[in-house]
Amino acid sequence: MTQGGAARRTVLGAAVLAAGGGMAGISAGSASAAQTARATDTAEAAFAADARHGGGYRDLPVPLVIGHRGACGYRPEHTLGSYQLALDLGADVVEQDLVPTKDGHLVCRHENEIGGTTDVADHAEFASRRTTKSIDGVAVTGWFTEDFTLAELKTLRAKERIPAVRQRNTLYDGRWDVPTFEEVLRWADLEGKRRGKRVWLHVETKHPTYFRSLGLGLEEPLAKLLRRYGRDGRNAPLFLQSFEPSSIQRLSKLVSAPRVVLLSAAGTRPWDFEQAKDPRTVADLVKPEGLKWIAGFAQGIGPTMDLIIPRDAAGKLGTPTTLVKDAHARGLVLHPYTARNENSFLPAEYRRGTDPAAYGDAFGAFKTYFEQGIDGIFTDNADTGLLAAEAFRPGRGR
Repeated sequence: MTQGGAARRTVLGAAVLAAGGGMAGISAGSASAAQTARATDTAEAAFAADARHGGGYRDLPVPLVIGHRGACGYRPEHTLGSYQLALDLGADVVEQDLVPTKDGHLVCRHENEIGGTTDVADHAEFASRRTTKSIDGVAVTGWFTEDFTLAELKTLRAKERIPAVRQRNTLYDGRWDVPTFEEVLRWADLEGKRRGKRVWLHVETKHPTYFRSLGLGLEEPLAKLLRRYGRDGRNAPLFLQSFEPSSIQRLSKLVSAPRVVLLSAAGTRPWDFEQAKDPRTVADLVKPEGLKWIAGFAQGIGPTMDLIIPRDAAGKLGTPTTLVKDAHARGLVLHPYTARNENSFLPAEYRRGTDPAAYGDAFGAFKTYFEQGIDGIFTDNADTGLLAAEAFRPGRGR
């Protein structure tokens, strides 16, 4: 049985036990408590064994389902609620993006500008902090994590980033705060003990060159936390990722956890390349020679899906590239991003109707990408991704 199936049974089983406990008598309640205690002990023992002898990333299911910013198709992104739901829906790995606070704490936000993902605009005491900055060469106006202490940031509440597309997610606005990465590590350990299996994370350093220029380097505090929580080894249940290869190179000298270089559109250049006057573009990095270079310090790549199957001017999928074959030839795994259910994100041939927020034929799109032989995929909808992936996992019919 797949991990996803077990996760679904865990959620349903917990619900049944909770419902039964409310109706049972005293003796039944005592028996239930004893059973729960035994189950907890068993799960923790299994977790301890998995932590000691668990395999590395090559032992994970293929294709892998990565909960992109948690389960942000259903909950505001990068909240503990989003991470928990991704895990409950069966995600094999849950993603975090890291940015720093003014006092050097690592927190989970997709961007350091937080006007779109928190209620900071409603806090009069922070109105004067709204400003415009150049982030990786782009002018951005708003409020930025590096201008807030952690204590100040904790007074804010998270909200849905794209309410026009995901109006139902706004129901959960204000329910969670901005989590620190250390809080996520603690959550992952607790969930691992409860489930009897290590919880895998996929952790991105955001704008590392920019933050290092401010004296807020990301890699050193990240490595310190990974060592503290035992996630720094070669078989650690965690991937490290960045759009800047130099950040992955720096991390490779600090910890041994598996590493992934993220790749944007073919004609773009990583910001650290821009700063270092390195003329190579992503188009160069996806060539065999570029992939050989990446394989010298990373175990995988995370390309935008257009690098695997380009879209034409009408938004339809074209002819697949050789990237999957070329990367595998260099021993690299591929975790492309990002699969979503809504029409506005799907290739044109998989859209259904004219409502951009309506669901299209997401299963058809997943199938097309899985047929390319990718090793995993980032998705906002872990349940959809898992159901699609199970047909491609060993022992399952297609």
